[in-house]
Amino acid sequence: MPLNLYLCYHFLSNQQQNQTMDFSLTEEHIMIRDAARDFAQTELLPGVIERDNEQKFPQELVKKMGDLGFMGIMVDPKYGGSGMDAISYVLIMEELSKVDASASVIVSVNNSLVCYGLEAYGNEDQKQKYLTKLATGEFVGAFCLSEPEAGSDATSQRTTAIDMGDHYVINGTKNWITSGGRADVYLVIAQTDKDKGHRGINAFIVEKGTPGFHVGPKEDKLGIRGSDTHTLQFNDVKVPKANRIGEDGFGFKFAMKTLSGGRIGIASQALGIASGAYELALKYSKERKAFGTEICNHQAIAFKLADMYTDIEAARHLVMKAAWDKDQGNNYDVSSAMAKLFASKVAMTHTVEAVQIHGGNGFVKEYHVERLMRDAKITQIYEGTSEIQKIVISRNLIKG
Repeated sequence: MPLNLYLCYHFLSNQQQNQTMDFSLTEEHIMIRDAARDFAQTELLPGVIERDNEQKFPQELVKKMGDLGFMGIMVDPKYGGSGMDAISYVLIMEELSKVDASASVIVSVNNSLVCYGLEAYGNEDQKQKYLTKLATGEFVGAFCLSEPEAGSDATSQRTTAIDMGDHYVINGTKNWITSGGRADVYLVIAQTDKDKGHRGINAFIVEKGTPGFHVGPKEDKLGIRGSDTHTLQFNDVKVPKANRIGEDGFGFKFAMKTLSGGRIGIASQALGIASGAYELALKYSKERKAFGTEICNHQAIAFKLADMYTDIEAARHLVMKAAWDKDQGNNYDVSSAMAKLFASKVAMTHTVEAVQIHGGNGFVKEYHVERLMRDAKITQIYEGTSEIQKIVISRNLIKG
């Protein structure tokens, strides 16, 4: 290196030492990760197979997650939240997802979509009335965007909200709603002026038990079976004007910005599913013997483990970068999309490999990896399919 370039490099290094890359976790982050790991192993692991079979997730476990601060991880403590950063959120999500993705999706929706949406865009009255209860786990929230005719195409909202002066009247159907049965508070996206297109969409806070609001049957799903997913019906549901979030026509922007943060949560979930499967596969490969030695000593298995570990580490770096962007106040639309796109692909690919490493044992529920494989698929679908992530990424690349 030429002397002047060398001196310039070291001058800048000294000037920017607080901005250098540091891949190590702080003591606080390690403590948070270990607390989540302990909860997952002691509270979630016992009974996880039964919860998957019976499609249930007990309210007492939700309460325990609330007591630990997991339901309002990034919410300001003045609203009852834990006041942690997005890195902490990723660490918690990964540890929960290693064991039970049904638990982590309840945490993800409540944090990334509902609490974030209210804290970032709600008014003070809305925060005091709803956020304070959602952040502590006293209430559980649901985010209602998808419809039978508007999944990936979120601009095609058929649910309507007619302005009646001091209130709105909502009519329509929402489907694939996580925590649809257990939620107390629902953030509902609806069209108020069709002629304005996406600028005529609003977001509303709807309380459980509001007349005309009905929760449909629970979906019988491939994965995340402990999480309750429902279709919701709105028949002349009156919502006070005070329950609209933001200015008139803000709903689409609200939904898109909220989903960008949600993608960090789902990317973290995918990362946890993949790393949980890897850890089980590694452990099994050191115990199972074939042809006179542990199967980890066979190159066919060893190379699978190497590929799994490498891809999972790469996914972790993408997820952490997205979380770091959010913490730094940077735009994280693209980094969160890349994290979700790649982490979900890694989860799907390597849970299949984990089953393969387990052989016949991987095909039965006792060994957990088949559940992780089933859980992995949804991470490529909800909160924006992998194809939608590619649209987000490519449009930003082309736009420059």
